[in-house]
Amino acid sequence: MSDLVSKKCIPCEGNIPTFNIDEIHKYLKKVDGWDVKEDQSSSFYLIKEFKFKNFIESQNFINKVGEIAEKEGHHPDIWFGWGYAKIKIFTHSIKGLAQNDFILAAKIDKII
Repeated sequence: MSDLVSKKCIPCEGNIPTFNIDEIHKYLKKVDGWDVKEDQSSSFYLIKEFKFKNFIESQNFINKVGEIAEKEGHHPDIWFGWGYAKIKIFTHSIKGLAQNDFILAAKIDKII
């Protein structure tokens, strides 16, 4: 696991630049299985789908993600249902990716 797990998300009020593609790829190597996508406004985000045996496992996972998000003060977009959970992470205030996004992804990966 990367050193990102030991870091804490720092509140962002929009006063930092988004990562460029080189920085994104550098940090992407530190998290497990996350994809980088670009939305219609050319903003990058992280996304990952997790598989589970049933609904309750998905729900338990999402509850743990919620606890981490609250503790870190960094909140992902979440979809879940029977046997799956999907997490999308980006920094809303800068409409892109920064170190906090990768810290949160690393901490979510540690749940599994």
